[in-house]
Amino acid sequence: MLLGFALVLTRVSSFLLVLPVFGSKAIPMQIKAAAALLLSLFFCTTAPLGIDPAQISTLEAILLLANEAIYGLALGLIVALLFSVVPLSGHIIEQQMGLTMAEIIDPLTDEEAGPLASLLEMIFLLLFLSANGHHVFLLILSKSYSVFPAGTIPTLGILVGSVIETGSAMFVASLRLAAPIMAAFLILMVALALLARLIPEMDIFFISMPVQVALGLFLAAAFMPLVGGYVSEMADWMAKLLPL
Repeated sequence: MLLGFALVLTRVSSFLLVLPVFGSKAIPMQIKAAAALLLSLFFCTTAPLGIDPAQISTLEAILLLANEAIYGLALGLIVALLFSVVPLSGHIIEQQMGLTMAEIIDPLTDEEAGPLASLLEMIFLLLFLSANGHHVFLLILSKSYSVFPAGTIPTLGILVGSVIETGSAMFVASLRLAAPIMAAFLILMVALALLARLIPEMDIFFISMPVQVALGLFLAAAFMPLVGGYVSEMADWMAKLLPL
């Protein structure tokens, strides 16, 4: 029984360690530990074991614990990569606006980040949680124990393939979200280039900076419905990419 609980606790803890929101540094470690213990107790009583603990040696138990840690980290990493779509799109918009040097401290990670990317990430997290998106995390854990009970070894190729495919999907989704804004800035650059040719004495560089920022803020406001749409779309990505 103790080995079964240790296996469940290892997978749950590894999953929560890299999970967005719950794995952030803003949440105290005591709360994370309490959440991991409560979830482990729940899944330990409801999820079946894939092994007989009485027939497992010490070395086999260590290998099974390492396997559970890898599987939990892989699940959490896939979710984290899908969450990175909106901040990455915001970073692309910041580059177009010329705000790459403007940085603030992200309260979720305690790391430097762009102000617009952080704002879009917070709005996305609020929309995700308001839509009961945190229930999806519990559903992922529940399905993982249905497909791979504690103690069973998932195929390594499936885990690696899912992470790689999720990385590709992250870049594609980020570029797709930021594509309308990139197109608008391309049109702006063409217009400014034509203006510079028509009026050579005008200081286009002096004019372009406030115009870029104003256009970027306007388009970022128009970008919000796309962020809300990605909340529901992310559930579809999870169903396709998670090794469940």
